[in-house]
Amino acid sequence: MPDACEPLPPRRPLRWLWLALAYLSLGLAVLGVIIPGLPTTEFVLLAAWAASRSSPRLAAWLENQRVFGSLLRNWRDGGVITRHTKLMASLSMLVALLIMVLTVNHLPSVAFAALGMSVGATWIWSRPEQSKS
Repeated sequence: MPDACEPLPPRRPLRWLWLALAYLSLGLAVLGVIIPGLPTTEFVLLAAWAASRSSPRLAAWLENQRVFGSLLRNWRDGGVITRHTKLMASLSMLVALLIMVLTVNHLPSVAFAALGMSVGATWIWSRPEQSKS
């Protein structure tokens, strides 16, 4: 039982919100591995960011994961995205766009998706491939 004079630990009212965001993002990242066009990297980064604000245990687990750990360590060490990851992301977006072109009859929707994927790919390819250290 804490002493009556000891202050209570600070309450973190947003902790559960951050934790929910971390798990939701992680779930979407896992789906992104399977579904072409759904990003994986961005959702893993969002999950790690939210986990760092809510659960040190989840944040450590993510960073030590076999699949996502190296991605997070590379990002933490200078915003690095490996060439392999860039290629896989670009190919995934290209496959998703091809599927849209073949199945969606609404040209503005396809054009908007293509524009979004182009912006995403441009940003991904603008990131360094190696740490500067």
